Amino acid sequence: MKKTIKLEAILWSIAFPGFGQLLNGHLIKGILFIILEFVINVNSFFNQAIMFSFLGKIKEAHAVVDHQWLMFYPCVYMFAMYDAYKFAEGENPQLSFVPFAFGAYFVTVGLMYSQNIIFGVSFGPIWLPMMSLIPGLGIGFVIRHILIKISSKLNNTV
Repeated sequence: MKKTIKLEAILWSIAFPGFGQLLNGHLIKGILFIILEFVINVNSFFNQAIMFSFLGKIKEAHAVVDHQWLMFYPCVYMFAMYDAYKFAEGENPQLSFVPFAFGAYFVTVGLMYSQNIIFGVSFGPIWLPMMSLIPGLGIGFVIRHILIKISSKLNNTV
């Protein structure tokens, strides 16, 4: 059986956590991520909040979403993506988990601040966390680069 390439695993994981694991042949992990996605999604009313957000009904999105449940989503989502990436075909770059982890941190922080008005705009529980992913990944890549540089300098001095 041909292994899944990393890009394919990432894209299917973005579409639905657990699909990347299924493609990689990790059926139990894949099913577990799908169950976690479903449980968190249903209990947080995430799909309803997405629908309201895309329709520009930010107040309704705030009213419907359960933040206590939705706070689990960024870490499960980003870890499922990382896990699918890690076990797909191809080399795993050193510290490749760092951008995924920082992406999860920043999306979680974006969710925490989503009820605030920023620059006169309420972005809501969907848009602010999504926009927070970009700086999270960027900072994660910068920190990964710094850690690799530090590690290589330490290895050269020993």
